[in-house]
Amino acid sequence: MSEPWNNDMWFTSPWNFEDEVKKDITFDSSPKIHDVTLRDGEQQAGVMFNKDEKIRIAESLAEVGVHRIEAGMPVVSKSDEQAIIEIVKRLEGSNTEVFSFARCMADDVKRSADTGVKGIIMEVPSSTHMIERAYRWELDKAIETSVQATQVAKECGLYTVFFPIDFSRAPIDWVLGLLKKVALEGHMDALAIVDTLGVLNPHTVPYVIKKMREVFPNEPFEPHFHDDFGMGVANTLMAMAEGCQMAHTSVSGLGERAGNCAYEELALAMKTMYDVDMGLKTERFTEVSRLVQELAQISLAPNRCVVGENLYDIESGIIVSWLRNCGKEFPTELVPFRAELVGQSEPKPVIGKGSGIDSINWFLDQLGITASEEEKMALLNDVKDKSLDLHRLLSLDEFKELAGEN
Repeated sequence: MSEPWNNDMWFTSPWNFEDEVKKDITFDSSPKIHDVTLRDGEQQAGVMFNKDEKIRIAESLAEVGVHRIEAGMPVVSKSDEQAIIEIVKRLEGSNTEVFSFARCMADDVKRSADTGVKGIIMEVPSSTHMIERAYRWELDKAIETSVQATQVAKECGLYTVFFPIDFSRAPIDWVLGLLKKVALEGHMDALAIVDTLGVLNPHTVPYVIKKMREVFPNEPFEPHFHDDFGMGVANTLMAMAEGCQMAHTSVSGLGERAGNCAYEELALAMKTMYDVDMGLKTERFTEVSRLVQELAQISLAPNRCVVGENLYDIESGIIVSWLRNCGKEFPTELVPFRAELVGQSEPKPVIGKGSGIDSINWFLDQLGITASEEEKMALLNDVKDKSLDLHRLLSLDEFKELAGEN
């Protein structure tokens, strides 16, 4: 029998679907992804994409079903501007919208409009301390530039998402005053809830959303949460559960400092833990992550959730026992979601210090080698000793060599 938490592809927790748990959760009827890999992702130190690489990533994200792509910032370079123009052309007629990012400056807005994007993410510092210390502006300047530039965006016919930098550390009354001014005198189609330095905790997020909704009952909200304390995905989930419509995410969390909310983790959690399908081709997640890693010349932790290279490798002897007992009939007894759901390879044993007797049995079976129980135990001890001595897993050839000695 298939349940939202238990079917052929995943097995999460029935506790997630208790009425008491679900009663205050209100997802939007059509939650969407706004990908920031090509802009915020490129702000990760050392990461850079040329024009062709940006186009490859954008096309891959569109194929996955990402709803909107932030293709970059035209004023950064001629290459960035040309990449945005080409991405707009390539994705014309698709279900993926293309936006650009801009400072609250009229020239930035016009440069964005000239690329053909449908909309714009418009940033301005919104905390008094950052305005005065980091930007060295008078407070009024943040208000004036926001009003003027968003008016220009409206005149250019751009869907405008107002993006208040450092919103989460701003004095509440001050930032509400700024936002009201922009809404009344400037232009704002949607409001980004921006946690620039990743300092909100998950329990605060619902309060923030409710507080904003009291003032802006009709504007869509777009959570943009960084991962400095490892809360990016959790905070975004909390915001989406409050009815926010568009989550700002990146491929595998790529982004400034500790990165952004990873779209793979968010979408998979919503699908398997909340029964909310964002319409993405999850089986492409690993492929796209590895493309971005290759082009960005970075490596993720091998056990990174969802897309890690070694995520489905099994060293622990007891888990190999589970694999032998469950086989392909009950794969989610070993893992919460099947490898094929996210484009990974099936679980496989590896040999090392943590191996057990069933690991030895597995590899001997694979090699067609018979051995007595005494020989198997001796081989297991040799495997553990050699793995510890080398401080790594053993290769199949190294295992065969040890097996031949016993």
